[in-house]
Amino acid sequence: MACLLETPIRMSVLSEVTASSRHYVDRLFDPDPQKVLQGVIDMKNAVIGNNKQKANLIVLGAVPRLLYLLQQETSSTELKTECAVVLGSLAMGTENNVKSLLDCHIIPALLQGLLSPDLKFIEACLRCLRTIFTSPVTPEELLYTDATVIPHLMALLSRSRYTQEYICQIFSHCCKGPDHQTILFNHGAVQNIAHLLTSVSYKVRMQALKCFSVLAFENPQVSMTLVNVLVDGELLPQIFVKMLQRDKPIEMQLTSAKCLTYMCRAGAIRTDDSCIVLKTLPCLVRMCSKERLLEERVEGAETLAYLIEPDVELQRIASITDHLIAMLADYFKYPSSVSAITDIKRLDHDLKHAHELRQAAFKLYASLGANDEDIRKKIIETENMMDRIVTGLSESSVKVRLAAVRCLHSLSRSVQQLRTSFQDHAVWKPLMKVLQNAPDEILVVASSMLCNLLLEFSPSKEPILESGAVELLCGLTQSENPALRVNGIWALMNMAFQAEQKIKADILRSLSTEQLFRLLSDSDLNVLMKTLGLLRNLLSTRPTLCILANIADGTTAKELIMTNDDILQKIKYYMGHSHVKLQLAAMFCISNLVWNEEEGSQERQDKLRDMGIVDILHKLSQSPDSNLCDKAKMALQQYLA
Repeated sequence: MACLLETPIRMSVLSEVTASSRHYVDRLFDPDPQKVLQGVIDMKNAVIGNNKQKANLIVLGAVPRLLYLLQQETSSTELKTECAVVLGSLAMGTENNVKSLLDCHIIPALLQGLLSPDLKFIEACLRCLRTIFTSPVTPEELLYTDATVIPHLMALLSRSRYTQEYICQIFSHCCKGPDHQTILFNHGAVQNIAHLLTSVSYKVRMQALKCFSVLAFENPQVSMTLVNVLVDGELLPQIFVKMLQRDKPIEMQLTSAKCLTYMCRAGAIRTDDSCIVLKTLPCLVRMCSKERLLEERVEGAETLAYLIEPDVELQRIASITDHLIAMLADYFKYPSSVSAITDIKRLDHDLKHAHELRQAAFKLYASLGANDEDIRKKIIETENMMDRIVTGLSESSVKVRLAAVRCLHSLSRSVQQLRTSFQDHAVWKPLMKVLQNAPDEILVVASSMLCNLLLEFSPSKEPILESGAVELLCGLTQSENPALRVNGIWALMNMAFQAEQKIKADILRSLSTEQLFRLLSDSDLNVLMKTLGLLRNLLSTRPTLCILANIADGTTAKELIMTNDDILQKIKYYMGHSHVKLQLAAMFCISNLVWNEEEGSQERQDKLRDMGIVDILHKLSQSPDSNLCDKAKMALQQYLA
């Protein structure tokens, strides 16, 4: 019997809760304005820290009524302000709460509220807008829909420290990409926010700093402007340097380091400037130590990776600062069983986010090892490093997989490592698995790395060929993504270099002459270059004995090309192209076709002469480009031999 009673009891509890919530909503409709105000104040007290109560009030329709009262001209300023406070409190609940508020068109109502002369009401509206715009479910575009909003927000910056804090926070969360940066920059964001860096309020200084970091990111125009801005007689970079000193809060150190990093990457500060080498870089390395919180270590490593990515000197300096390479190995052991974390909530959070540490470590290792052979060697010799990367390739998180592939790609630039560590750990196996079914961003990096593993001196070349790489790469050449087409054709070009005739025939069979022709008509210059390179390698000859040994494998590449007039016409077209590199690539193909020490060379030479190739060779032998001139003369020699 007890089981039968359970449902009605539950229902009655729910209706009781809803009934108590309904009482709050009903009071909003009282004809007495004073009772309405008291009802809103009581509602405010009831929802603080109570997500269930917030959800109930939203379901019962409190939001449209609160917004109505907020916008009514007859409502007192006090009532409007209290309504904005309650709406802000509802927004602090779950993401679903925010969605419900957005569905009721809360943003236009609050933006309208900013036109009020009353500062307390403006601050309440801004606080609520801040909460809504910092939610991941709110589209940033809603801030830019009405062109009058940004200039009005700029004007409100001078009203109080609260308007400064909230507006800067809204800007830093809603500035996503160059279009938003340009809008804010054109409305005087730099001039209006710069002086806030010296505010007495830490929160204002911090939000202003965050604003500059998002404005400067990958933006040369903003960065070049920031370098020359003076605040109280001091240049902005000097202020940022002061803010990343050890005695400042970690959040401030990190954000200042990001500002300087972004300005450096945008070309506004030189990589050898002391504020980068002696201040920014060491600060970011400090953030990677195990004393820091997980999110600080992640942000520190990722920002450092971005700073040093294009500069070999910074990579060398970072690699010998505070034992960074060994320090990053700790990112894979976190949280350890003997972790010093006593706060259970923190431990639970860190366990859920530990993959972000691995991702950050892979990113930083990739940047560190981008150019220097000694650094790559140090990274690979770090405990279990190759095993960790191989494990990273099959992690469930796409971001970790991408970072692991990037790291591997960076290390694969080493001839030595391709011959040793990469072979010892059979890296090609998990890589081939990654290539089977991955999003484009991973495919681009993984296929680029495959190009390196297919170089003639790589011991992995053989097993990769045996595992069906030809079909996979030919498939990539048909991708809509030009980067994937380039990598597919590049890998095939490496595969065909000094390969046996059987491999060349396999490539042509899988690729088809139709697809080869399509690639020779590609709009992407890199695809064209690599396709001509592939043709050159397919047509080039190894010692005659090898050819005789493989002649039974079917049609040779030369015959396939010579019987396809479309492809020959394309090669002829590129011989006369305005781009010298394309001319050279086409010349390599022609040289291989007319080489007279091979069977059938006379017929090939005759056909190419009939097509007008010899006339073009005579012209090219007068070329001001010495390489082109030499290649043309060499090809003509074959006709005379």
